[in-house]
Amino acid sequence: MQQFLLEFEQLHYTYPGPQQLALNGLNLRIPFNKRCALIGQNGCGKTTLFLLANGLYKPHKGNVYWQGKPLQYDRKSLMKLRQQVGLVFQDPEQQLVASTVEEDISYGLCNLGLPTEEIKQRVEQALIEFGLTELAQRPVHHLSLGQKKRVSIADVMVLKPELLLLDEPTAYLDKLHTRNLMTTLKKIHADGTTILMATHDLDLVYRWADWIFVMDRGQLVMEGKPQDVFTQREVLEDLQLGVPLIYEMLFAEGLPEEEPVLERLRQRIFHLFRYL
Repeated sequence: MQQFLLEFEQLHYTYPGPQQLALNGLNLRIPFNKRCALIGQNGCGKTTLFLLANGLYKPHKGNVYWQGKPLQYDRKSLMKLRQQVGLVFQDPEQQLVASTVEEDISYGLCNLGLPTEEIKQRVEQALIEFGLTELAQRPVHHLSLGQKKRVSIADVMVLKPELLLLDEPTAYLDKLHTRNLMTTLKKIHADGTTILMATHDLDLVYRWADWIFVMDRGQLVMEGKPQDVFTQREVLEDLQLGVPLIYEMLFAEGLPEEEPVLERLRQRIFHLFRYL
């Protein structure tokens, strides 16, 4: 039987002012221990969904369930939820609050009122796990963007969440920092944390995700394994999303699908170079 960590049932959320509808009857369930990707155009509701998942927003209509139980919005319940559901913002500047790396990682633990020795032990472990030991006393405003993203993930993972939410984690990162980040996420998942990543990088989604959610105009319009979602090319193009480059090369129109993968790839490359 499929297990779900977090479930959204008929969720509605509207921003104030011009009454901008962000979520419109959304139904979505995050499966346990999967690497999930959330894709959709800007404004489709991805970030709003994350803020509702973490209890930073409360739905105007509908229900959110954590491990089968409806969310409670009192202070004690929300503090417990945010230990279990970690959220990493797209811009790490929104997340880094202390003067040094070590202080920033300890911030959430201090808010929980944990014993000093336990805080010290967990911070030291996080510094090692995320390759930040040499930066422990570095002022956070002296860090590169890639380093800041690593610190923001360490800030969350030091609390040992069961679900990690990442909003555009590779945005503005070069290839080296992106590769390092994905290595970090691989280890986090291997250690038992479920991951949901919102991203526009379809090639990354195709390589990394076990399960994909596709959102449009505040609703879930499609979900499934990468190979199943990306076969729905017409639907994805109507949503102005397209398909990953590797999928484009392997399954281009006019190439017989019964051909072995390497032969299809060879034919596609030959076809492309004819026009260079």
